Order: sequence, then structure tokens, then C-alpha cells
Amino acid sequence: MPLPVDEKTVETSKALAETLQSIFGPHPGFRPAHAKGALLTGTFHPTPAAAALSRASHFALPSTNVTARFSSSGGIPELPDTDPNGNPRGLAVRFHLPDSPTGRRVHTDIIAHSVDGFPGTTGTDALSFFQSLKNGTVGSSLETHPKAAHFVGLPKPFPESFGREQYFAVNAAVRYRIVPTNGVRHLTDEVVKTRPEDYLFAGLREGLPVEMKLVAQVGDVNKGDKTDDNTAKWPEDREVVELGVIKLVEVVGEGESKEEQRTIVFDPIPHDPLLEVRAGVYLISGRERRAACPVGH
Repeated sequence: MPLPVDEKTVETSKALAETLQSIFGPHPGFRPAHAKGALLTGTFHPTPAAAALSRASHFALPSTNVTARFSSSGGIPELPDTDPNGNPRGLAVRFHLPDSPTGRRVHTDIIAHSVDGFPGTTGTDALSFFQSLKNGTVGSSLETHPKAAHFVGLPKPFPESFGREQYFAVNAAVRYRIVPTNGVRHLTDEVVKTRPEDYLFAGLREGLPVEMKLVAQVGDVNKGDKTDDNTAKWPEDREVVELGVIKLVEVVGEGESKEEQRTIVFDPIPHDPLLEVRAGVYLISGRERRAACPVGH
């Protein structure tokens, strides 16, 4: 996959990747953020409402194969699941679409995390936030960056399991949410202290199958809903459409040393200023992981 064509976007993406690596330390072969994760496979079954909302093939087909990755925040591969720095948790979902007429593999990805917010509207905003973390100046930086301050102040509780958490895609134009069919369940800090350090990842197989609903909040530009700023929240009374059910049935590629974990690069489609930079960061990170661990090693 090629990097974004805009040079400024590529520069910001590289700076973000380098900043994250400097915060968490160099870990060759691992992602600079959400380094600890596990892959799962399953299927997506759309609702009739999905096809009415979009012409995307995975909303029209009876079912589509998916690959998903649950992860913890931060760039430390061995971070205990009980460490609060692992919140918010992440969920990336790849929908494997029919091959193109030329035989090219086609997919579309959704990347989300378990807090409805982000420290900035653009890649430059995000870079400024993470640079302040690196330099130890985040306190003073928040005084002049209200969006980052709002993100830092949002609750980030521990989930009972990855499959009992809700996830929000950081998109400006399309507000995807992925919610567990069995409901959201969080743990108190006191309960977390009694859990094993690997309770989330060790419990993945025990919790199979994981079923989650993919929904989309529909904005109304005629009422002033912004579609170019992911941090501008729409009123909760806006229509929420259920698009289908994601059913994850198998854990694969556990551990970043596994080739599937190392080589897969989830790439959000560049619908807005932030997504294009994030796509650049993911692609740069993916190339570095592959270079650090050649195939067959």
C-alpha cells in the first residue's frame, strides 16, 4: 500500500511514529501504539438497513469474512492488562471484500477505541499532544488545547473482557460504533487489582464466540452537525442505524512474533484530516515491523 501523496501528511505521520517510539521505547517488530494485541477471525452479517444506507459490498452480501484485532493502548508489548495505561482498549476490524476483476485483494477497515474522543482534530493536533507527553509538558499543553484536555478527562474504565466493551471509530464523516450484543461491563479499580495481569488476553478464548453489533450514527448537516471534525460530537438524539453483527469465533496469531500479527496493517480510509495521517502512521509502522522481522524468522 502506498503512503499518502501529500508530503506534509507523510512528515506528520513519520513524526508521530517516531514520537510514540520515543515515549514507549524502541520495540523492533511491534507497533508504536497498541503494541499488545491479538487477532481473531469471524464473519459479518449485515442488516437490511445497512444496504439502504450504503452500497458497500459487505453491506449487500449475506456475509463477509473478517479479521479483528483487540489491543491495549501504548507501545509496550508486555504491558499488564491491569495497568491503567492500557486504557482505552482498541478494536480494528478488516472486512475481506470480493477480489477485484484483476484479482487484487480488496478490503476495508474500521479502527476504533473504547473512548468516544481523540486528543485532536488533525494529525498535527495529535502530534502536538504526544510530543507534550514525550517532553513532560502535557499539563501546560492542556491549558491551551481544550480538545486534548477533554480527551484526557474522559473516563477510561477497565473492561470485564474485550467482548464486553464498546468501541468508537475516530471518524469525522461516519460515526461508527461497535457494541457488544451482551452489553457493556466494566470493572472497578478494586476488582481489577484482584485479576491476573493477563486477564483480558488470556480470557479471549474462554469468551468465544464474541458477538458485537456494528452501528452508525447518522448526522444531519442541515442542523449543523460537523462532518470534518471527529471531536465535534453529534446530539445523541440523532438516528443510530444497526448495520450488522460481527461474530468472532477463533483466536489466531497470538503474540506479535506471529507473522499474521506482524504483517497485517489496518488502514483507515482517508475521509478526514486525521484519518489520512493515521493511515500514514499505520503504513510506516507496518513497513518497520516487516523490516525488523523478515518473513521466515
